[in-house]
Amino acid sequence: MSGPVPVVVVWALSRAMLLAFVFQLLPFPGHAAVHDVTAVYRNWYPTLRSGAFPAHDVAWQYPPGAAAVLVAPAALPFLDYPAAFFWLAFLADAAVLAALLHDASRRARRLDGAWVWVTGVLLLGPIVYARYDIMATAVGVAALLAMRRRPALGGLLAGAGALIKLWPLLLLIGAPPGRATRRAWLAAGATVAGGSLLFYATMPGAFSFLAFQRDRGTEVESLGGLTLHLARHAGWHGVTALHYGSVEFIGPYVDLVSTLSLALSVLALCWLLLWRLRARVFTAATPYDAGFTAVLLFTATSRVISPQYLVWLVGIGAVCVTLRESAVRLPVLLLLPAALLTTLEFPVYFAHVVRSDLLGVALILTRNALLAAACLVACRHIRRAAAPVPAPAPLPPRAGRERSSPRA
Repeated sequence: MSGPVPVVVVWALSRAMLLAFVFQLLPFPGHAAVHDVTAVYRNWYPTLRSGAFPAHDVAWQYPPGAAAVLVAPAALPFLDYPAAFFWLAFLADAAVLAALLHDASRRARRLDGAWVWVTGVLLLGPIVYARYDIMATAVGVAALLAMRRRPALGGLLAGAGALIKLWPLLLLIGAPPGRATRRAWLAAGATVAGGSLLFYATMPGAFSFLAFQRDRGTEVESLGGLTLHLARHAGWHGVTALHYGSVEFIGPYVDLVSTLSLALSVLALCWLLLWRLRARVFTAATPYDAGFTAVLLFTATSRVISPQYLVWLVGIGAVCVTLRESAVRLPVLLLLPAALLTTLEFPVYFAHVVRSDLLGVALILTRNALLAAACLVACRHIRRAAAPVPAPAPLPPRAGRERSSPRA
């Protein structure tokens, strides 16, 4: 299936189906995937438009730039809020595909990245259009594609993405060394600082999200939550409840599990910094592979692995596989079954996950095992790819002496 036409056709058909699901023209099984848009975002919308953050709501756990995304449906005043949001999500999806196709055509590359994006989003289902993470992913993809040729622009976009969802800052870990790194990091720092000061000066409660993020617990879909699912079957008497905007575990030892999850994230950061200091070989694929690995590590070790987080990984992974020499092709491919399992655990069988029954635990265990395996393989491969190639050993001397030519 070479050429862009099959990609665009499959994208159009699959996205028509996703739109039918979020507009509820077709039923999608399980928990209501569009609840955040129809209830949470829409309830925040008047407050955000009035020039303030919903600092009274513990579910508000987003950087201040998220306000710009959540009030963007005002640009489509002829639609109600949910409909406008869904169409903007659709446009962000189209923008990612267009960026991947343009990059492939300009550099005569294969369309692997476009196919990963089309397939991954389809497997994640309607949740992609029912959360604003796809908008942050579009900014992250643009930042990563710009990083190699225009590092200052890549840094600016990564900083803008961080104002929306924080994680795009991780994409800078693989910026090309030397002047390019300095330009990317300075542009990102200036964008984050300038944007934060602007929101702080103009909208009350710009940093209230920090306290709410700090107080979050262990969510039922996370790696730490998996240990508590298993502990339930061993006699632990914790419960699940809606807490800080997601379903979390409540009970003894939950704080310990949350602390261990944070410790894993700190260890992941330390490993990434050590990798950066020791890296000696930077190829065209290094910025992509390192950014993907960083986002993957922090997603897998987070106290919360919400279903929409997988769209970050699918988008950044799609950028990686545009290059044949990418070292993380296998981890990116592991995301595709992980995306399907994510849709099965939420929204299809989420009630089973909340009850920690056999089906729910099996889904979480398998999905998280795939993410953990992808982390290990990605770390190993980028470490090996950045290591200098050892010089070949000198040839051993020939046995005996060359017979000298006879004298004249």
